[in-house]
Amino acid sequence: MTAQAPPLAWAEVAGHAESIVATRSVEALWRGLNFLSAAQLYLADDVLLQRPLRPSDVKATPSGHWGVCPSTNLVLAVLAPVLRALPGQAGQLEVLVTHGAGHAGPSALAYAYLTGDLGRRWPAFRQSTEGLTRLIAGFPHPDTLGSEISPMLPGHRYMGGQLGPALAFATGTVLDSPGRLSVVLIGDGECETGSTAAAWLARRALDGTGSHGCVLPVVLLNGLRMGGLSLLSRLSHDEQARYFTGLGWQPVVPDDDGVAAFRTALGRALRRLVPVGAPGRPPVLLLRLPKGATGPAFVGSRIIGMVATHKTPLRNPRDDADERAALAEWLAGYRPGELLQPDGRPSELVGAALPGPSLPPAGTTLPVPHVPDTPASTLGEATGRVLRRHAAAAGFRVFSPDELASNRVRLVDEHGALPPWACEVLNEEMCQMWLQGYVETGRRGVLISYEAFAAVNTSLLQQYLKYRAVARHVSSASVPSLNYVLTSLGWRNSYSHQNPGLISSLIETADPAVRIYTPADPGRAAAALDTMLRSRGRVNVLVAHKHEVPAHPAETAEEEMAVGAAVWRHLSDPGEPDLVLAAAGDVAARQVCEALPGLRSRRPEAALRVVHIAELTGLGSPRQRPNGLSGGRFRTLFGTSCPVLLLVPGFRGAVTSLLWERPGTQRRFVVLGYRDPGRPVSADGLLRHCRMDRASLEEVAASLLTGAKEGRRYSDERARKHALPV
Repeated sequence: MTAQAPPLAWAEVAGHAESIVATRSVEALWRGLNFLSAAQLYLADDVLLQRPLRPSDVKATPSGHWGVCPSTNLVLAVLAPVLRALPGQAGQLEVLVTHGAGHAGPSALAYAYLTGDLGRRWPAFRQSTEGLTRLIAGFPHPDTLGSEISPMLPGHRYMGGQLGPALAFATGTVLDSPGRLSVVLIGDGECETGSTAAAWLARRALDGTGSHGCVLPVVLLNGLRMGGLSLLSRLSHDEQARYFTGLGWQPVVPDDDGVAAFRTALGRALRRLVPVGAPGRPPVLLLRLPKGATGPAFVGSRIIGMVATHKTPLRNPRDDADERAALAEWLAGYRPGELLQPDGRPSELVGAALPGPSLPPAGTTLPVPHVPDTPASTLGEATGRVLRRHAAAAGFRVFSPDELASNRVRLVDEHGALPPWACEVLNEEMCQMWLQGYVETGRRGVLISYEAFAAVNTSLLQQYLKYRAVARHVSSASVPSLNYVLTSLGWRNSYSHQNPGLISSLIETADPAVRIYTPADPGRAAAALDTMLRSRGRVNVLVAHKHEVPAHPAETAEEEMAVGAAVWRHLSDPGEPDLVLAAAGDVAARQVCEALPGLRSRRPEAALRVVHIAELTGLGSPRQRPNGLSGGRFRTLFGTSCPVLLLVPGFRGAVTSLLWERPGTQRRFVVLGYRDPGRPVSADGLLRHCRMDRASLEEVAASLLTGAKEGRRYSDERARKHALPV
């Protein structure tokens, strides 16, 4: 871990940037970005406007988002000299840019083209006449780059598909990275989201948690959200300033909406930076620029500052002569001949403001300890040992929504204080996005939460899986896994605290990066958590009871971790079984073990096999999931013709969908899991309601054995009456 980078370092960078790059070059870069953004939306040919605009030069169906581009481009243009002024040695100081809105795709493409980074990643878009034509005429690149922010574009670690989480994500990127500055662009519509609203305040939860970098939010106050006036725009300028001051930030406002004024304001903000977790008021830049600025002001009616600028303000310039004339005047007004050379390269004036080639994405290769399994009686005891061992190495953090003590994960010292590497804030979204920013910049971590309330992050996790899926297309490199520990399970919780829906939603994505660990006891949970923390490129979820559960013989624990499931030989009869009792997780394993003696007493002639499933998604087909059990292994575990009674910790539907990936197999399985009781019930009552109590399991298992003996299929109405009550 590097030493704290003092704010003076960023002040020096700001001063150096102002001295080496003239404002006229920054202004030219802004014009160049605006021209390229608008041209991508509209032009099909003659991308440098070398002749009067013809109908055939215009796209038949313009598409994309213009409204966010001018303000985004202004930030990128003014920030570019700062990047140029950074020290040359990698690792000294670093600037990351996070776009809150994915709609800024034309801006990101334009900037990456002018810096040359786009052509370095995608040679078809190198700086040339052909590359420029492909960039502009090919937009929105439906089968390649797309039209919005994504990891397909160089330098982006955040998808931007869901509004709101960008500020928290940016905060996560600078934790334990004192030399890093994360500049995050936030629309005023985004400021209406709960995620952004919470993030302004949540930074206080990081006080005293280590030596961190700085975050500089830039609020793009264009006055509108997609469908009308934003809430921030309804406040006076004084009220806006008081709002951010009240949240603990220091507003910095340009004197006007020109390049020089914004450049001066950025310099003031850089000189006032405050590292995350340090005392003081960090700056927030408020950029007041009308939506669609620099575009056409009137074409029949007012356009700038109106909702029409959100996408393409001119709807049909190919066929409408007035709109075509307005488009020609609009694009020519940027004076593209001053900005781009005939061969598609930026002019000398623009190039003077641009930074050099970007460094590879931020990341760190850190030692990852292996923590051997040790006996423990509770989940908290077992996982606590693993977490402390991993925290002894650099680049590791635990995030939790104020629930570590409730989940019995004791990390506090003798004075009741958490270690600096454990952060609590009563907001699951903050924990997710801090963790996401942390792992995307090469570090390791875990989020520990109640099972029921972690489901609030379902959309964020699905967005992240989409991001990682796209990232795999452009790079074989992976980042550390994003890890969840779900506990305080609904099996011993109040009615409002019962919701195992997160694992269902992740299973249903069928994403190959998802792993759902269901260990049978605390020792196995410790081994699973250690495996999760050492893995890369995955979204791992561990589901485990926080209360005491029986410890099981460890003879198959290694096999369970290596393969995902194992036969518990100490409870199983030799040879082919008449019935397989399969359990996923500690609660399910306990219930199977409790029911087994009674079932043997009732049906002493039956050959029974007990299987424990330690990784739930392994039940799916290996054709769809890389960790899916092979056909041979599946038959070894579950036999070939006998019925299987499977107990799972969550909703049965998601697990049933895994079995449907194996044609013909699902008919042998009866799956029992959580069913909403519709009202408060006791823990024992909930097990009875789900037919997972000892007596019900004996009855269901006996019914399946009888059905098998009589040659009935295991999905018939009699089995369903016992196993799947309505």
